[in-house]
Amino acid sequence: MEPFTRLDAVACPLGLANVDTDQLIPARFMSRPRAAGYGSFLLHDLRYDDAGATRGFLLDTPRHAGARILVARRNFGTGSSREAAIYALWDFGIRCVIAPSFGDIFASNAVKNGLLPAQVTEEAAETLIAALERMAAPRLAVDLVTMKIGGAGSDIGFTLDPVRRLQLLNGWDDLDLTRRHAAEIAAFRARRLAAHPYALPAQD
Repeated sequence: MEPFTRLDAVACPLGLANVDTDQLIPARFMSRPRAAGYGSFLLHDLRYDDAGATRGFLLDTPRHAGARILVARRNFGTGSSREAAIYALWDFGIRCVIAPSFGDIFASNAVKNGLLPAQVTEEAAETLIAALERMAAPRLAVDLVTMKIGGAGSDIGFTLDPVRRLQLLNGWDDLDLTRRHAAEIAAFRARRLAAHPYALPAQD
């Protein structure tokens, strides 16, 4: 997983509340191999009609081409625990979602895949959405080191669980969190073996 420190990119003011994982990627697309890419399925039923024609959804407009940041309203990623919702965001190019609250499993899956779920107040979300709608070129800068979002006037703070922040900053998965204590684990094992040699199976 690549480390996340700072992202300065086109931002799309999605502005929707209660976006669930079935909206992020409808279940009928999840039987397809991940290697083929899930980006085209992101928010599919909001972006396309039943005939497959584009609805002119915000993400598909030239103004938001190449967006890597989404700003939404509360309860983003609610619903079922499908990790494919993160795959759809990631394959589309999204690296950060800013919202007042997230589905718990969604937020966990996001961090495990290198995507930042930046939690802000509802007032801050509205400020960001309004600022992006006014901008000639909608961009934001999200800094995980300082925990600030710039580009909408004054900097806006966001929150993230400290352990998840550590994982993103270092590009660590759950195993890496344990491996960072490798020296202490090895020292403990050596002490344990010296004090209780009978505790380990005999070696042939």
